[in-house]
Amino acid sequence: MAMTVAASSSVAVMIPRAPAVSARCSAVPYLPPLPSRSFGRSSFTVPLKLVSGNGLQKVESMKTRASSSEETSTSIDTNELISDLKEKWDGLENKSTVIIYGGGAIVAVWLSSIVVGAINSVPLLPKVMELVGLGYTGWFVYRYLLFKSSRKELAEDIDSLKKKIAGTE
Repeated sequence: MAMTVAASSSVAVMIPRAPAVSARCSAVPYLPPLPSRSFGRSSFTVPLKLVSGNGLQKVESMKTRASSSEETSTSIDTNELISDLKEKWDGLENKSTVIIYGGGAIVAVWLSSIVVGAINSVPLLPKVMELVGLGYTGWFVYRYLLFKSSRKELAEDIDSLKKKIAGTE
């Protein structure tokens, strides 16, 4: 009996809700849907909109298309490249020396990346190294690139170094 009294004395409280309002902000412009993609051509459309005093006004879209003409000056003939490499490889006398130097270069690059990683892990040292590099770059520009006579001297030094490496000197 106590159970029925408690159940009958309960009152349902209903709180009125505010009507559902769209959560769209008027300051954010409406974005149009993406255009359909065509796989045959490379083109895209850029919608342009201008802001005026009374809101947004749509302006005509500008369509851009990539050119499909192939330029022969930038293309690389892989067969010609491979045949040139084969000719140069066959013309070498000491192939083992070339392999050893190539392997040594790969090991040197690997070791230098380890050293650079260790330097970067030390706090403040990378910034000091950047300052040293910036100072050396400034000195090099002043010493070799700023004046015409020093540019000629640099070109002569590079040419003599090329001759020493090639063995023609």
